[in-house]
Amino acid sequence: MNTSKKRVVSRKKRAFRIRKKITGNAERPRLCVRRSLRHISAQIVDDLAGNTLAFVSSVSKEIAEKKTGKKTDMSKMVGELIAEKALQKGIKQIVFDRKGYPYHGRIKALADGARSKGLKF
Repeated sequence: MNTSKKRVVSRKKRAFRIRKKITGNAERPRLCVRRSLRHISAQIVDDLAGNTLAFVSSVSKEIAEKKTGKKTDMSKMVGELIAEKALQKGIKQIVFDRKGYPYHGRIKALADGARSKGLKF
């Protein structure tokens, strides 16, 4: 197995371990983050009902209009926008699911952007 496949398999194992411990419910839904080499997306999920309550991606119209050069800046904007959508729906507290990604760089920028707009982790 080559190095990149090992990395993906390791991340998926970490994601599974994290996912076993956290679940989102109506009072405190789960903020799930997905990262690729170019884009980042976040969604707020109520696991008990099986509903996605809010979704924002770096390819969304709101973010694409304000695109800057850095991916971390874009991630922060995604975090701020997902927080605004959550607050409009009355969600103030969430559980953060980083999906096995290390908590630094773009993942941290997204979380900081969401916290800056008033979401509590």
